[in-house]
Amino acid sequence: MKIILFGTIYGSSKLYAEELSKRTGIETRSYDEVSSIDDYDTIVYIGSLYAGGVQGMKKTFSKLTDVSNRKIIIATVGLADPTDPENSNNIRNSIKNQLSDEVYNHATIFHLRGAIDYAKLGFKHKTMMSLLYNKAKNLPEAKKTVEVRAMIETYNKQVSFIDYESLTPIVELV
Repeated sequence: MKIILFGTIYGSSKLYAEELSKRTGIETRSYDEVSSIDDYDTIVYIGSLYAGGVQGMKKTFSKLTDVSNRKIIIATVGLADPTDPENSNNIRNSIKNQLSDEVYNHATIFHLRGAIDYAKLGFKHKTMMSLLYNKAKNLPEAKKTVEVRAMIETYNKQVSFIDYESLTPIVELV
């Protein structure tokens, strides 16, 4: 049995999960709707990046009792450009901190780009983004990474980097 699980707050991961479900015919559900994942031999987890973590991923994979003979696919969804090696390394380190070594080493990992609409952010996330923005804009130019510059450029706007074609390698793997 196969399943696509997603963890999201504002919806980008859910959009990717639904599109992947359309392309593969695999059921999709929110991570918090599933009490056990041991019944699945293929688990695709699509989770949004928030404050250095992947929404719901740790909780989901803590339910897995055995990784052998399973296909585990993890796709993160965030604003940072995953083609930038620094961003990709930061994301992988975040994932590694949330998973057991066994699950991490068994998983195939992808990074997808998401969307943000500052008008729809909750108070906590607006406050966090405001603090990050103020810190970022005051950095010396030489210390502004590609990710920091992108955050400054998109601050307080509605932007979407969602690209359903980036699901193609996941479809092929499933």
